[in-house]
Amino acid sequence: MKKTVAIGIQDFGDLIEKNYFYIDKTSFIKEWWESGDSVTLITRPRRFGKTLNMSMLEYFFSVDHTGCGSLFEGLSIWQDEKYRNLQGTYPVISLSFANIKESDYPTTREKICYLLKNLYVKYAFLKESDALTDTDRTFFDKILSEEIRDSEATLALYQLSDYLYRYYGKKVILLLDEYDTPMQEAYVDGYWKELVAFTRSMFNSAFKTNPWLERAIMTGITRVSKESIFSDLNNLKVVTTTSDEYATAFGFTEEEVFTALDTCGLETEKADVKRWYDGFTFGTHSDVYNPWSILNFLDTGKYNTYWANTSSNSLVGKLLREGNRRIKEKFEALLQDETITTPIDEQIVYNQLDENESAIWSLLLASGYLKVLGYNRMELLEFGEEVQYELTLTNYEVKRMFQIMVRGWFKSTDADYNDFVKALLQGDLKAMNVYMNEITGIIISNFDAGKKPSRRTPERFYHGLVLGLLVDLQNKYIITSNRESGFGRYDVMLEPRDPDTDDALILEFKVFDKDEEKTLKDTAAKALRQIEEMGYAAGLAARGIPKERIRCYGFAFKGKKVWIGGQ
Repeated sequence: MKKTVAIGIQDFGDLIEKNYFYIDKTSFIKEWWESGDSVTLITRPRRFGKTLNMSMLEYFFSVDHTGCGSLFEGLSIWQDEKYRNLQGTYPVISLSFANIKESDYPTTREKICYLLKNLYVKYAFLKESDALTDTDRTFFDKILSEEIRDSEATLALYQLSDYLYRYYGKKVILLLDEYDTPMQEAYVDGYWKELVAFTRSMFNSAFKTNPWLERAIMTGITRVSKESIFSDLNNLKVVTTTSDEYATAFGFTEEEVFTALDTCGLETEKADVKRWYDGFTFGTHSDVYNPWSILNFLDTGKYNTYWANTSSNSLVGKLLREGNRRIKEKFEALLQDETITTPIDEQIVYNQLDENESAIWSLLLASGYLKVLGYNRMELLEFGEEVQYELTLTNYEVKRMFQIMVRGWFKSTDADYNDFVKALLQGDLKAMNVYMNEITGIIISNFDAGKKPSRRTPERFYHGLVLGLLVDLQNKYIITSNRESGFGRYDVMLEPRDPDTDDALILEFKVFDKDEEKTLKDTAAKALRQIEEMGYAAGLAARGIPKERIRCYGFAFKGKKVWIGGQ
């Protein structure tokens, strides 16, 4: 019988008790427990079932859910008597950083302390037990007080583990979900160092020097570098998207997805569902689907960017929008369904994201926006060996998300931008100048807002413009930038997919040089001469496009003023 597909339920008990649609992932319990690892960090893209699996672990192990074995009846874990006997036998501390998305450090610290207070409220009965001393009760009260000092807050999980161990006579299981959410916000909003110092101390006491810890799991999107917050944790087992452990525990396999489609009467949609939502690879296991999109599709029967929405992509958008020329060129290639090649470091060093290009692609890979098609090893004379990964966009949903993101970058100038594109296609030079001068300042600001703004304004500008053109005109034109043609490299070229209907366009950008030109018109004329002298139209002519169907434009810049000349 078809079950109701409930969206957004992350409480395992609620999901099972109400008999909602659920794909059995309880084998994860056995795989993790038998690994024997003391502290496990599992990274997966957002909305891949991390929170539901952590809830499942809590329901299975926690003494708070003793006698709740009925929740697991009929699921794979319940077939093993050993694990039936484990259910409800451990004290479990469970908390999540998923909602800590603040713009400053004091508020972030305050919210973490609030989570710690809630834990101590939950276990307030410990204060009245003989397991605690008067000194313990004093510390308990400090955590519940209005002001918690750093020394107390960073020891709170450590001390609570001790109290629970004494009360129950068993070591604790510690579950921390979405540990890196505040880390990403700290990078975006500039309080990285303060948060790292705080969390490093907390993690060291809770996960490293905690003698009352049985096992622990942390989940997140990224593996933050060991030097940042895990420098003291030498007992940490890290499982990333390239690891084989727990490969099918998070996300849906193709077999699970196709079975669900059959059950919901959507068996004819398999090919399109695969194009939209397949593409994730964990370890050597390919054809993994993101659960959020599949559940929403099963619920509505409609294709949409359910997972790759724009609300949770502020960091990704910032890095791509403010990135240098090479980053934008590679992003342009990805939007045209091409591949890029780059080294990858799975340890994300957030304070290197501004200057380390490979760190950005590593973050996009960890976040699920890119997938690995293959890799090769290169011998480096000084550094030994380096692995180069071939990457592409994960699936059509991700491509649609990026297209929507790029459109959003032009939102503040939407009307003028659309009018400029229309004038460009119609060859209306006067209108092009009017609309471009109205949007230039805003676009330059959007694409040059990094910590080290570029002095080469046109370079940032034209790559931003190319991204916009790619989104709006990709069906009509093959759009390229900074490619070789003739005797040099042109800035932007639009080659019509139907040369019988549309003209080809070449765009060249120049900065006004007061020592060589008197006016912006002179600079634009210089750009046009360069197009002709360097033979940028040669490639178009070789493909059969006649000279009269090739329009050339020179863009001249002086600050945020622009003059466009054409021929």
